Amino acid sequence: MQKQGDKKPHATDKLVGDNKKARFHFEILEHYEAGLVLLGTEVKVLRSGQLSLDESYARFDGEELWLLGATIPVYSHGNLQNHEPKRKRKLLMHARELRKLKAKAQIKGLTIVPLRIYFGARGFAKITLGVGKGRKLHDKRQHLKDKEMKREIRQA
Repeated sequence: MQKQGDKKPHATDKLVGDNKKARFHFEILEHYEAGLVLLGTEVKVLRSGQLSLDESYARFDGEELWLLGATIPVYSHGNLQNHEPKRKRKLLMHARELRKLKAKAQIKGLTIVPLRIYFGARGFAKITLGVGKGRKLHDKRQHLKDKEMKREIRQA
């Protein structure tokens, strides 16, 4: 389990995709890191940097955590064994972390959203998940105002 800001990207991490909309629509309370179970053609597409995390989320099915709604396009040089672009993908975490995350997900108002996908130092695809609480419209406006104020202060 990692609190917000604990996970600093390493210099060897290769970022594939970032979900900026999730940070706008949700107030991220905690970060978790998980592995992804991918097919060979999915890995090739991710290495080329093609990915969409818009409208994606993670959900428990029994004791397993699954990534839903993420789009990895079809591999252009693939054959009949090519993958489905929007298939559900299993996420790998330690059982202890899964239990904690499941308890958080059952709290009303909290959602598990993917924040970024990257390749770690050892070459495995990893995903950073955030436990987020949805922002109301007025909270989103306030967030934009605060962001603008911080930008002006930095420039001054």
